[in-house]
Amino acid sequence: QVQLVESGGGLVQPGESLKLSCSSRKNILDFGLMGWYRQAPGKQRELVGSITKDGVTNYKDSVKGRFSISRDSAKNEVYLQMNGLKPEDTAIYYCNGKSLFWDLWGQGTQVTVSS
Repeated sequence: QVQLVESGGGLVQPGESLKLSCSSRKNILDFGLMGWYRQAPGKQRELVGSITKDGVTNYKDSVKGRFSISRDSAKNEVYLQMNGLKPEDTAIYYCNGKSLFWDLWGQGTQVTVSS
């Protein structure tokens, strides 16, 4: 049973924005940490950014100032707002939720940045 579902990916031009959503079947505040990861072709999956249960966010250096993570606990959704997209941001983006008991992944959503 899929617990996390990403949406919002697509094809955009450099400099444009996208907002990804991660919808959780579980209460997102039950996760100690939720993160957005990405995997480009031929590369390892990497952490883009995360948000703790207390709302503290952290980002990969290359996306600081361009990407931001937010959440709506009433909807059990976590978001990744991506501004100023670059071709090197092209990847499949995954949502992850961790707790003492779970390490859950979504199926991913493709983001392609190309002119």
